[in-house]
Amino acid sequence: MRLKSLRALVCAVVALTVLAACTSPPSSGSGQDGARQQLVVGATLEPPTLDPSASDAASIPQVFLYNVYETLLKVDSNGKMAPLLAERWQISPDRRTYTFTLQPSAVFPDGRPVTATDAVWSMQRFRRGDNVAAKSQLAVVKSAKAKDDKTLVVTLARPSNSWLFNMASTAGMVFDSKATSDFATAPAGSGPYALDRWTKGSEIVLKRNDAYWGDKATFSRVTFRYFADPNAENSSMLSGGLDIISSVQAPQAINQFSDTSRYTVIEGTTNGEVVMALNNQSKALKDRRVRQAINYAIDRKALVDTVWNGKGTLIGSMVPPTDPWYEDLSNTYPYNPAKARQLLKAAGYAGGLKLRMRVPVVPYATSSAQFVASQLNDVGVDVSIEELEFPRWLDQVFTKADYDLTIVNHVEPRDIVKYADPSYYWRYDNPRVTKLVAEADQGTQAEQIAKMKQVARILADDAAADWLFLFPNLVVTTTKVTGVPKNATTLSFDLAGIAKT
Repeated sequence: MRLKSLRALVCAVVALTVLAACTSPPSSGSGQDGARQQLVVGATLEPPTLDPSASDAASIPQVFLYNVYETLLKVDSNGKMAPLLAERWQISPDRRTYTFTLQPSAVFPDGRPVTATDAVWSMQRFRRGDNVAAKSQLAVVKSAKAKDDKTLVVTLARPSNSWLFNMASTAGMVFDSKATSDFATAPAGSGPYALDRWTKGSEIVLKRNDAYWGDKATFSRVTFRYFADPNAENSSMLSGGLDIISSVQAPQAINQFSDTSRYTVIEGTTNGEVVMALNNQSKALKDRRVRQAINYAIDRKALVDTVWNGKGTLIGSMVPPTDPWYEDLSNTYPYNPAKARQLLKAAGYAGGLKLRMRVPVVPYATSSAQFVASQLNDVGVDVSIEELEFPRWLDQVFTKADYDLTIVNHVEPRDIVKYADPSYYWRYDNPRVTKLVAEADQGTQAEQIAKMKQVARILADDAAADWLFLFPNLVVTTTKVTGVPKNATTLSFDLAGIAKT
């Protein structure tokens, strides 16, 4: 995986300018029936483009995955794969050939049937595009052919457990190959919704696709409204301007929504690991004892309580509880300042150590940085903090690895595999991890789980990073809204199960 793929990992990093109109109440149709037909969702990250093949920004699938663009199969709210455009599929005994039978009734909004040729064309588009994560996920594909209009045959160069899972996300989106529109501004998918309008810097509005082949969409209009300031987003919710806050960015203010006659607060898990990344090529951080000292020096429970109002799960490695190889490794390095000082002394830093922390300007990162710097100072590590706007952070930290410490929320599902890439901005180079990740992908499901558990334990023991906490799925809705999943298992804000009375 190459460096550009960070765009898929930092969906919580970018905040964009919001127009004053963003706090206005949602428009309604004719009375209460019209209000029930419309949904307004508060969000924090606006897509840079609407073309998922042109960017791996996670804000694109947040709006468009499953809602506008469909995939052959999808991951449901329980993390299980289910049919979508493919009504069924078969896997050859050698696990290299996948034969998908497409839904016979699936059509695009103009009524043209979704064909296997569209699926092949879409894979080719992703492989030619600038979405680095999707290109990497499709690299294992040896060939993709339309046997007939409704039969797709995909042959892999080797067995891969992750490929089918990845095809339920952005890399598996199926475009209308006959569309003449610019996908950057006019998406062309087969989902229950289509784009109505995009007001840059403000909102994206979806409209019901009345030609949808499956169950009719619940809402005639869905607006994703973007906020740079979490307090402004909360205020809009309190004033009736929103039906949902998709991800609360100011959890200290959650008590504002304690009136259960007006609001429902949903708290679950996400795939987002808030990682204090350690540059494993920095002079001091090459020493495992220094990395261990840093882990011992930080009271992660106190950090979550202080920085994120106690909302979040301690994990100890790069695996959320919804992954099949999850183990609770949060106590690998319990808070122990004395042990941290001892390790630093053994590593030759008894006289002190200076490290540079460069973080993106987002609430969880800047607040966590201050907390971490204070605790590291207590054990003799002097941390200088520099806050960077996202484009500069991307250039300086992610691309050039010009940092010692940083903090970012990694939101891609099953992104532990990035520790098998020594060129990734962590600069973590462990041949055993690389070998285990490759073997896990090609092995049986049981072997995959066992080997990925080994990978997680190695990373934890090696103190490859300090996993501060798992970002919570903290959602606020009005009591009229139902069906919002507790856990966020994909990058999609899937509208399928949501209703409004």
